[in-house]
Amino acid sequence: MAERRGRSLRSRITLSATLIVALALVLGAVGFYVVLRSSVLGSATASAEARAEEIADRIDGGGTGILSSLDDVAAWVVSGDALVAVTDEVEGEVLPTTEGLVTIDGEPFVVASEGLDGDGTLFVGTSVEDDLATLGTVTVLLAVAVPLLLVLVAVTTWFVVGRALRPVARIRQEAEGITAERLHRRVPVPDSADEIAALAVTMNGMLDRLDVAAQAQRRFVSDASHELRSPLATIRQHAELAGAHPEATSTAELAEVVRDEGLRLQGIIDALLLLARLDEHAATSSEPVDLDDLALAEVSRLRAAGHDVDGSGIHAGRVQGDARLLGQLVRNLADNAARHARSRIAIGVAVADGRVFLTVEDDGAGIPAAERERVFERFVRLDEARARDAGGSGLGLSIVRGIADSSGAWVVVDDSRWGGARFAVAFPAAS
Repeated sequence: MAERRGRSLRSRITLSATLIVALALVLGAVGFYVVLRSSVLGSATASAEARAEEIADRIDGGGTGILSSLDDVAAWVVSGDALVAVTDEVEGEVLPTTEGLVTIDGEPFVVASEGLDGDGTLFVGTSVEDDLATLGTVTVLLAVAVPLLLVLVAVTTWFVVGRALRPVARIRQEAEGITAERLHRRVPVPDSADEIAALAVTMNGMLDRLDVAAQAQRRFVSDASHELRSPLATIRQHAELAGAHPEATSTAELAEVVRDEGLRLQGIIDALLLLARLDEHAATSSEPVDLDDLALAEVSRLRAAGHDVDGSGIHAGRVQGDARLLGQLVRNLADNAARHARSRIAIGVAVADGRVFLTVEDDGAGIPAAERERVFERFVRLDEARARDAGGSGLGLSIVRGIADSSGAWVVVDDSRWGGARFAVAFPAAS
């Protein structure tokens, strides 16, 4: 089907170009013939009129008898319906009494008339046989040249279009071989630097993005499978231990393990579902939210858990968004700081230049500059030796960035005042 479409495009372009050129050539040929014929006949008419004026002057001075002395001139005098005098050139012929192109004895003439001083009208004819023969030759040449030119145009257009579409055929052939397992392949970019080359560059850019997305998806599926396998394996091991050696564990211990790992599973699944919603740009509510209230709530929660939290930098700040998602963002940043802080945490909210800034910082080990963008990737934990329950699932900061993006905000990480990590999120201020 694709091959037929390619040939059809080539045929349509060739046919269109040929028809346009044919119309132009035919109109040009007809116009040329009409102008040439008008010029030839006009010249003959002017010659006949000049000769008629000259002969009329001579007749007015010497009478119609002078016609007998004129050689190679077709002239005659008519008075009423009677033929008065005639030259030897047309003697004995049926002579017209009208002007214009006429035929005398099978020969074409252009006739002009001139009134005489006496009674009668002089008619003079100029032969245009040679001129019309020339016009006939021109007509034959045009009738032969126009079809030949059309054939030349059609053949040239066919090969030029075919050559122009050759890179498209190569791009199509290469694109047919690109599958989900071969996203590393790219279509050839021609050296023509035209629209086809731009199309190939655009396609390769699209393939680059698809390749990156496919790799990220495979990595995400692999990491998610690993994360989900760990709590399931823990539950299975304790269940098998309880079944094989009941005396080695108690029902309460097994229930505690199942509960803890189940909560961990639920947390991972909830995070994955939230990320999926954010990836799909699912519709969320949008309402004015007091970001300072959310920050103060996290300060109280962390203090209740025994952390030293500085909330003095929290000032009134209102943003537009989903209160539940914004609460999740603040909580994830607070939990991340609580996991890494040695002794101090600070949460702040400030308004400046039409934006509301949320900052969360700690006095932990900090994040190396080269790793500050990678921490927002999914299932990434910089300290891989850290225990899973202490290090989290690796999804919290990914959710922070997803919520920030969906709220029209941006999030960055740098060094805190104590040398740890400082996360800053800038929201558009609610109007």
